[in-house]
Amino acid sequence: MDELYPARWWHKLPDGRIQCDLCPRDCRLNDGQRGACFVRMREGDRMVLTTYGRSSGFCIDPIEKKPLNHFYPGSAVLSFGTAGCNLACKFCQNWDISKSKTMDRLMDQASPEQIAIAAETSGCKSVAFTYNDPVIFTEYALDAARACHARGIQTVAVTAAYIHAEPRREFFMHMDAANVDLKAFTDEFYFKLTGSHLQPVLDSLVYLVNETEVWTEITTLLIPGYNDSSQEIEAMCKWLVKELGRDVPLHFTAFHPDFKLIDAAATPPETLFEARHIAQSEGLNYVYTGNVRDPDGGTTHCPGCKKPLIVRDWHRILKYEVTEDGRCPHCQTAIAGRFEKFEGAFGQRRIPIRLSMGA
Repeated sequence: MDELYPARWWHKLPDGRIQCDLCPRDCRLNDGQRGACFVRMREGDRMVLTTYGRSSGFCIDPIEKKPLNHFYPGSAVLSFGTAGCNLACKFCQNWDISKSKTMDRLMDQASPEQIAIAAETSGCKSVAFTYNDPVIFTEYALDAARACHARGIQTVAVTAAYIHAEPRREFFMHMDAANVDLKAFTDEFYFKLTGSHLQPVLDSLVYLVNETEVWTEITTLLIPGYNDSSQEIEAMCKWLVKELGRDVPLHFTAFHPDFKLIDAAATPPETLFEARHIAQSEGLNYVYTGNVRDPDGGTTHCPGCKKPLIVRDWHRILKYEVTEDGRCPHCQTAIAGRFEKFEGAFGQRRIPIRLSMGA
Protein backbone atom coordinates (compact mmCIF):
# COMPACT_ATOMS: atom_id res chain seq x y z
CA MET A 1 0.00 0.00 0.00
CA ASP A 2 1.35 3.45 -0.94
CA GLU A 3 2.74 5.14 2.16
CA LEU A 4 2.94 8.48 0.37
CA TYR A 5 -0.77 9.04 -0.13
CA PRO A 6 -1.62 12.57 -1.36
CA ALA A 7 -2.98 14.67 1.51
CA ARG A 8 -5.55 17.46 1.31
CA TRP A 9 -6.00 20.80 3.07
CA TRP A 10 -2.77 22.66 2.46
CA HIS A 11 -1.53 25.64 0.48
CA LYS A 12 1.75 27.16 -0.65
CA LEU A 13 3.16 30.21 1.12
CA PRO A 14 4.99 33.13 -0.57
CA ASP A 15 8.24 32.10 1.13
CA GLY A 16 8.15 28.67 -0.54
CA ARG A 17 6.93 26.66 2.42
CA ILE A 18 3.71 24.63 2.47
CA GLN A 19 1.15 25.25 5.22
CA CYS A 20 -1.07 22.46 6.47
CA ASP A 21 -4.66 23.70 6.83
CA LEU A 22 -6.12 20.66 8.57
CA CYS A 23 -5.82 21.75 12.19
CA PRO A 24 -5.16 25.01 14.07
CA ARG A 25 -1.47 24.22 14.42
CA ASP A 26 -1.01 25.51 10.85
CA CYS A 27 2.34 23.74 10.45
CA ARG A 28 4.60 25.38 7.85
CA LEU A 29 6.92 22.92 6.18
CA ASN A 30 10.00 22.84 3.99
CA ASP A 31 10.64 19.85 1.74
CA GLY A 32 10.99 16.65 3.76
CA GLN A 33 9.65 18.15 6.98
CA ARG A 34 6.75 16.64 8.92
CA GLY A 35 4.03 18.42 10.85
CA ALA A 36 3.65 18.28 14.62
CA CYS A 37 1.46 15.20 14.14
CA PHE A 38 4.45 13.55 12.41
CA VAL A 39 2.30 11.76 9.83
CA ARG A 40 1.60 14.66 7.46
CA MET A 41 4.75 15.42 5.49
CA ARG A 42 5.87 17.68 2.68
CA GLU A 43 7.26 15.80 -0.29
CA GLY A 44 8.38 18.13 -3.04
CA ASP A 45 5.51 20.47 -3.86
CA ARG A 46 2.79 18.42 -2.18
CA MET A 47 1.73 17.14 1.21
CA VAL A 48 1.39 13.40 1.84
CA LEU A 49 -0.15 11.22 4.55
CA THR A 50 2.46 8.63 5.53
CA THR A 51 0.08 6.33 7.46
CA TYR A 52 -2.67 5.80 4.89
CA GLY A 53 -3.73 2.14 4.95
CA ARG A 54 -1.61 1.27 7.98
CA SER A 55 -2.82 0.69 11.53
CA SER A 56 -1.47 0.20 15.02
CA GLY A 57 -3.94 -2.65 15.41
CA PHE A 58 -7.59 -3.70 15.21
CA CYS A 59 -9.82 -4.80 18.05
CA ILE A 60 -13.50 -5.57 18.60
CA ASP A 61 -14.79 -3.68 21.65
CA PRO A 62 -18.11 -2.93 23.31
CA ILE A 63 -19.34 0.49 22.17
CA GLU A 64 -19.41 1.57 25.83
CA LYS A 65 -15.61 1.45 25.84
CA LYS A 66 -15.31 4.44 23.47
CA PRO A 67 -17.15 5.62 25.67
CA LEU A 68 -20.56 5.93 24.00
CA ASN A 69 -23.49 5.00 26.25
CA HIS A 70 -26.31 6.28 24.04
CA PHE A 71 -25.21 5.00 20.62
CA TYR A 72 -26.70 1.54 20.08
CA PRO A 73 -25.87 0.36 23.64
CA GLY A 74 -24.48 -3.14 23.89
CA SER A 75 -23.31 -3.28 20.28
CA ALA A 76 -19.86 -4.32 19.08
CA VAL A 77 -17.48 -1.85 17.42
CA LEU A 78 -14.37 -2.53 15.36
CA SER A 79 -11.73 -0.12 16.68
CA PHE A 80 -8.49 0.95 15.06
CA GLY A 81 -6.02 3.80 14.87
CA THR A 82 -2.75 4.70 13.21
CA ALA A 83 0.18 6.59 14.77
CA GLY A 84 0.91 10.18 15.69
CA CYS A 85 -1.25 12.99 17.10
CA ASN A 86 -1.71 16.72 16.58
CA LEU A 87 -1.86 17.41 20.31
CA ALA A 88 1.04 17.07 22.73
CA CYS A 89 -0.74 15.90 25.88
CA LYS A 90 1.70 15.35 28.73
CA PHE A 91 -0.81 12.95 30.28
CA CYS A 92 -1.50 10.86 27.16
CA GLN A 93 -2.86 7.43 28.09
CA ASN A 94 -2.04 6.00 24.63
CA TRP A 95 1.36 7.66 24.24
CA ASP A 96 3.05 4.56 22.81
CA ILE A 97 0.75 4.90 19.79
CA SER A 98 -0.05 8.59 19.57
CA LYS A 99 3.55 9.70 20.18
CA SER A 100 5.15 7.04 18.02
CA LYS A 101 7.50 8.45 15.41
CA THR A 102 8.44 5.17 13.86
CA MET A 103 6.52 2.78 11.66
CA ASP A 104 7.18 -0.21 13.94
CA ARG A 105 3.90 0.62 15.69
CA LEU A 106 2.02 0.10 12.42
CA MET A 107 1.89 -3.64 12.09
CA ASP A 108 -1.42 -4.08 10.24
CA GLN A 109 -2.22 -2.97 6.72
CA ALA A 110 -5.78 -2.68 5.51
CA SER A 111 -7.63 -0.93 2.74
CA PRO A 112 -10.86 0.92 3.54
CA GLU A 113 -12.82 -1.90 1.89
CA GLN A 114 -11.06 -4.53 4.01
CA ILE A 115 -11.99 -2.62 7.16
CA ALA A 116 -15.65 -2.50 6.14
CA ILE A 117 -15.68 -6.21 5.29
CA ALA A 118 -14.01 -7.11 8.58
CA ALA A 119 -16.62 -5.13 10.53
CA GLU A 120 -19.44 -6.76 8.62
CA THR A 121 -18.16 -10.31 8.97
CA SER A 122 -17.38 -9.76 12.67
CA GLY A 123 -20.94 -8.65 13.39
CA CYS A 124 -19.94 -5.12 14.37
CA LYS A 125 -22.54 -2.37 14.29
CA SER A 126 -19.88 0.28 13.78
CA VAL A 127 -16.23 1.08 13.13
CA ALA A 128 -14.41 3.49 15.47
CA PHE A 129 -11.45 5.64 14.49
CA THR A 130 -9.69 5.78 17.84
CA TYR A 131 -6.48 5.08 19.86
CA ASN A 132 -4.91 8.14 18.26
CA ASP A 133 -6.82 11.12 16.87
CA PRO A 134 -8.46 10.39 13.49
CA VAL A 135 -8.23 14.07 12.54
CA ILE A 136 -4.62 13.53 11.49
CA PHE A 137 -5.53 10.62 9.19
CA THR A 138 -8.69 12.24 7.83
CA GLU A 139 -8.20 11.03 4.25
CA TYR A 140 -7.92 7.40 5.38
CA ALA A 141 -10.81 7.76 7.83
CA LEU A 142 -13.09 9.27 5.18
CA ASP A 143 -12.37 6.52 2.66
CA ALA A 144 -12.98 3.89 5.35
CA ALA A 145 -16.21 5.62 6.38
CA ARG A 146 -17.51 5.59 2.81
CA ALA A 147 -16.72 1.89 2.50
CA CYS A 148 -18.44 1.19 5.82
CA HIS A 149 -21.58 3.12 4.91
CA ALA A 150 -21.80 1.20 1.64
CA ARG A 151 -22.18 -1.96 3.76
CA GLY A 152 -24.53 -0.46 6.35
CA ILE A 153 -21.81 -0.07 9.01
CA GLN A 154 -21.93 3.02 11.24
CA THR A 155 -18.84 5.15 11.90
CA VAL A 156 -17.50 6.64 15.14
CA ALA A 157 -14.80 9.27 15.72
CA VAL A 158 -13.04 9.37 19.08
CA THR A 159 -11.32 12.72 18.85
CA ALA A 160 -10.10 15.88 20.53
CA ALA A 161 -11.86 17.75 17.68
CA TYR A 162 -8.87 20.05 17.13
CA ILE A 163 -9.59 20.78 13.48
CA HIS A 164 -10.24 23.74 11.20
CA ALA A 165 -13.78 24.55 10.07
CA GLU A 166 -13.49 23.50 6.40
CA PRO A 167 -12.08 19.98 6.92
CA ARG A 168 -14.31 19.66 9.99
CA ARG A 169 -17.40 19.88 7.81
CA GLU A 170 -16.25 17.10 5.51
CA PHE A 171 -14.83 14.91 8.27
CA PHE A 172 -17.98 14.84 10.37
CA MET A 173 -20.23 14.60 7.30
CA HIS A 174 -19.10 10.97 7.17
CA MET A 175 -19.37 10.21 10.90
CA ASP A 176 -22.45 8.86 12.67
CA ALA A 177 -21.20 9.41 16.21
CA ALA A 178 -18.36 11.11 18.04
CA ASN A 179 -16.90 11.11 21.49
CA VAL A 180 -15.04 14.39 21.97
CA ASP A 181 -12.30 14.78 24.56
CA LEU A 182 -12.96 18.06 26.33
CA LYS A 183 -9.69 17.96 28.22
CA ALA A 184 -10.34 20.91 30.53
CA PHE A 185 -12.18 24.20 30.57
CA THR A 186 -9.26 26.65 30.68
CA ASP A 187 -7.00 27.73 27.85
CA GLU A 188 -4.08 27.66 30.28
CA PHE A 189 -4.52 23.89 30.72
CA TYR A 190 -4.80 23.33 26.97
CA PHE A 191 -1.72 25.41 26.22
CA LYS A 192 0.55 24.11 28.99
CA LEU A 193 -0.46 20.46 29.00
CA THR A 194 -1.52 19.78 25.39
CA GLY A 195 0.22 22.44 23.31
CA SER A 196 -3.10 23.56 21.86
CA HIS A 197 -6.01 25.88 22.65
CA LEU A 198 -9.50 25.44 24.06
CA GLN A 199 -11.60 27.56 21.71
CA PRO A 200 -11.29 25.39 18.56
CA VAL A 201 -12.56 22.42 20.59
CA LEU A 202 -15.54 24.39 21.88
CA ASP A 203 -16.24 25.53 18.32
CA SER A 204 -16.24 21.92 17.15
CA LEU A 205 -18.64 20.90 19.93
CA VAL A 206 -21.08 23.68 19.06
CA TYR A 207 -20.87 22.71 15.41
CA LEU A 208 -21.40 19.00 16.07
CA VAL A 209 -24.37 19.34 18.39
CA ASN A 210 -26.14 22.28 16.78
CA GLU A 211 -25.39 21.88 13.06
CA THR A 212 -25.04 18.15 12.38
CA GLU A 213 -26.83 14.87 12.99
CA VAL A 214 -23.71 13.29 14.51
CA TRP A 215 -24.55 11.71 17.86
CA THR A 216 -22.10 13.35 20.28
CA GLU A 217 -20.87 12.46 23.75
CA ILE A 218 -18.11 14.19 25.74
CA THR A 219 -15.32 12.82 27.92
CA THR A 220 -13.26 14.77 30.45
CA LEU A 221 -10.31 13.08 32.12
CA LEU A 222 -10.03 14.62 35.59
CA ILE A 223 -6.44 15.13 36.74
CA PRO A 224 -5.97 16.02 40.42
CA GLY A 225 -4.68 19.56 40.84
CA TYR A 226 -4.94 20.42 37.15
CA ASN A 227 -8.57 20.45 35.96
CA ASP A 228 -10.63 18.96 38.80
CA SER A 229 -11.66 22.01 40.82
CA SER A 230 -15.36 22.34 41.54
CA GLN A 231 -15.25 25.88 40.08
CA GLU A 232 -13.89 24.70 36.73
CA ILE A 233 -16.28 21.76 36.54
CA GLU A 234 -19.22 24.00 37.36
CA ALA A 235 -18.19 26.55 34.72
CA MET A 236 -17.80 23.81 32.12
CA CYS A 237 -21.20 22.30 32.88
CA LYS A 238 -22.92 25.70 32.75
CA TRP A 239 -21.39 26.22 29.30
CA LEU A 240 -22.47 22.77 28.13
CA VAL A 241 -26.08 23.34 29.20
CA LYS A 242 -26.20 26.80 27.64
CA GLU A 243 -24.47 26.01 24.33
CA LEU A 244 -25.25 22.32 23.75
CA GLY A 245 -28.32 21.57 25.84
CA ARG A 246 -29.05 19.14 28.64
CA ASP A 247 -29.05 15.90 26.66
CA VAL A 248 -25.40 15.57 25.58
CA PRO A 249 -23.93 12.75 27.70
CA LEU A 250 -20.86 13.70 29.73
CA HIS A 251 -18.30 11.17 30.97
CA PHE A 252 -15.89 12.00 33.80
CA THR A 253 -13.02 9.50 33.78
CA ALA A 254 -10.18 8.76 36.17
CA PHE A 255 -6.57 9.62 35.39
CA HIS A 256 -3.59 7.40 36.14
CA PRO A 257 -0.01 8.74 36.06
CA ASP A 258 1.49 8.20 32.62
CA PHE A 259 3.84 9.53 29.95
CA LYS A 260 5.20 12.92 31.10
CA LEU A 261 2.76 13.51 33.95
CA ILE A 262 3.88 10.88 36.40
CA ASP A 263 4.07 13.30 39.31
CA ALA A 264 0.29 13.76 39.46
CA ALA A 265 -1.79 11.53 41.69
CA ALA A 266 -4.34 9.08 40.36
CA THR A 267 -7.88 10.42 40.46
CA PRO A 268 -9.74 9.44 43.65
CA PRO A 269 -13.18 7.96 42.94
CA GLU A 270 -14.68 10.64 45.17
CA THR A 271 -13.53 13.31 42.70
CA LEU A 272 -15.55 11.66 39.94
CA PHE A 273 -18.59 11.27 42.19
CA GLU A 274 -18.48 14.97 43.11
CA ALA A 275 -18.00 16.04 39.48
CA ARG A 276 -21.01 13.97 38.48
CA HIS A 277 -23.06 15.56 41.27
CA ILE A 278 -22.07 19.06 40.09
CA ALA A 279 -22.98 18.26 36.48
CA GLN A 280 -26.36 16.86 37.48
CA SER A 281 -27.00 19.89 39.69
CA GLU A 282 -26.34 22.13 36.69
CA GLY A 283 -29.04 20.29 34.75
CA LEU A 284 -27.23 17.75 32.58
CA ASN A 285 -29.46 14.71 32.10
CA TYR A 286 -26.85 12.04 31.43
CA VAL A 287 -23.61 12.08 33.43
CA TYR A 288 -21.31 9.08 33.79
CA THR A 289 -18.10 8.07 35.54
CA GLY A 290 -15.38 5.95 33.98
CA ASN A 291 -12.22 4.01 34.88
CA VAL A 292 -13.71 3.30 38.32
CA ARG A 293 -16.16 0.73 39.67
CA ASP A 294 -19.32 2.80 40.05
CA PRO A 295 -22.59 1.05 39.11
CA ASP A 296 -24.68 4.19 39.63
CA GLY A 297 -22.25 6.26 37.57
CA GLY A 298 -22.58 3.79 34.71
CA THR A 299 -26.38 3.68 34.75
CA THR A 300 -28.63 5.54 32.35
CA HIS A 301 -31.56 7.02 34.25
CA CYS A 302 -34.75 8.38 32.73
CA PRO A 303 -34.66 12.19 33.04
CA GLY A 304 -38.44 12.10 33.52
CA CYS A 305 -39.28 9.49 36.16
CA LYS A 306 -35.63 8.89 37.22
CA LYS A 307 -35.94 5.10 36.94
CA PRO A 308 -32.77 3.18 35.98
CA LEU A 309 -33.15 2.08 32.36
CA ILE A 310 -29.71 0.78 31.38
CA VAL A 311 -27.73 -0.63 34.31
CA ARG A 312 -24.05 -1.23 33.61
CA ASP A 313 -21.18 -2.87 35.47
CA TRP A 314 -18.10 -1.46 33.77
CA HIS A 315 -18.90 -2.15 30.10
CA ARG A 316 -21.34 -4.97 30.80
CA ILE A 317 -25.08 -4.29 30.55
CA LEU A 318 -27.01 -5.91 33.41
CA LYS A 319 -30.43 -4.46 32.64
CA TYR A 320 -31.91 -2.79 29.55
CA GLU A 321 -35.33 -1.16 29.43
CA VAL A 322 -35.20 1.49 26.70
CA THR A 323 -37.83 0.88 24.03
CA GLU A 324 -36.89 0.25 20.42
CA ASP A 325 -37.85 3.82 19.54
CA GLY A 326 -35.75 5.26 22.36
CA ARG A 327 -38.25 5.89 25.16
CA CYS A 328 -38.66 5.10 28.83
CA PRO A 329 -41.23 2.28 29.10
CA HIS A 330 -42.48 3.67 32.43
CA CYS A 331 -43.29 7.30 31.53
CA GLN A 332 -42.63 7.46 27.75
CA THR A 333 -39.98 10.18 28.11
CA ALA A 334 -37.68 10.24 25.06
CA ILE A 335 -34.13 9.14 25.87
CA ALA A 336 -31.56 11.04 23.84
CA GLY A 337 -29.42 8.85 21.61
CA ARG A 338 -29.56 6.19 18.91
CA PHE A 339 -31.41 3.02 19.84
CA GLU A 340 -32.85 -0.09 18.22
CA LYS A 341 -34.31 -3.39 19.33
CA PHE A 342 -32.08 -4.77 22.08
CA GLU A 343 -31.16 -8.39 21.50
CA GLY A 344 -28.37 -8.82 24.03
CA ALA A 345 -25.04 -7.10 24.57
CA PHE A 346 -21.55 -7.77 23.28
CA GLY A 347 -20.34 -7.58 26.87
CA GLN A 348 -17.01 -6.39 28.20
CA ARG A 349 -14.87 -8.56 25.95
CA ARG A 350 -11.98 -7.14 23.94
CA ILE A 351 -11.01 -9.21 20.91
CA PRO A 352 -7.85 -8.27 18.96
CA ILE A 353 -8.03 -9.28 15.30
CA ARG A 354 -5.78 -9.28 12.26
CA LEU A 355 -7.54 -8.02 9.17
CA SER A 356 -5.55 -10.29 6.92
CA MET A 357 -7.50 -13.07 8.61
CA GLY A 358 -10.84 -11.30 8.98
CA ALA A 359 -11.15 -9.63 5.60
